[in-house]
Amino acid sequence: MTSVDEPARPGERIRDAARTRAEILDVATQEFARAGYDGARVDDIAARTRTTKRMIYYYFGGKEQLFTAVLEQAYGVIREAEQQLDVEHLDPVAAIRRLAEVTFDHHERHPDFIRLVSIENIHGAEHIAGSEKLGKIGSPALDVIRRILASGQESGLFTADVDAVDLHAMISSFCFFRVANRHTFGALFGRDLVAAEQREHYRTMLGDMVIAYLTADRAAD
Repeated sequence: MTSVDEPARPGERIRDAARTRAEILDVATQEFARAGYDGARVDDIAARTRTTKRMIYYYFGGKEQLFTAVLEQAYGVIREAEQQLDVEHLDPVAAIRRLAEVTFDHHERHPDFIRLVSIENIHGAEHIAGSEKLGKIGSPALDVIRRILASGQESGLFTADVDAVDLHAMISSFCFFRVANRHTFGALFGRDLVAAEQREHYRTMLGDMVIAYLTADRAAD
């Protein structure tokens, strides 16, 4: 065991730095999601972590860079889930349904991601635009969608000539709306979109809508 007076080894310092950085990012994610970019305070983030405001600036450079790092981590989580998506063994209809379900599940499990994206849209996506990491991260889901669409069209199962980005937007919009607009929708229409007893209904409905769009008969009148 390292004595009190013995300096930490390089490997230990790296692990400590990684843990500290991860802790700051986790707390910052919660704080930005709760208070927004303008309302979040670095002092509050420091108070909730085992570090100082000065140390946060050392790791990230400032509030703007910290928020960018939070966004990079949030998008990284969903990109990782997309990379792990295995639908190659499924027929095109089952594959596109599975992709929709993965997006549905992720958005439901990560409400902070929804809030962060909403906040970034308020700021004109300026942090994402300025992030080299997010500019290169892309979306593995688009590659999967393109392969599924090509397979479905070749087999004759999909009749629609659909762009992968458009389909991605269609799936994401439903999943995003369900979480982001839960409270306003409930107040206006008396229905909780994320109520547990309605979960499978909406999860199935999403897949049904996407498949119906891809398989609709678009023959000219």
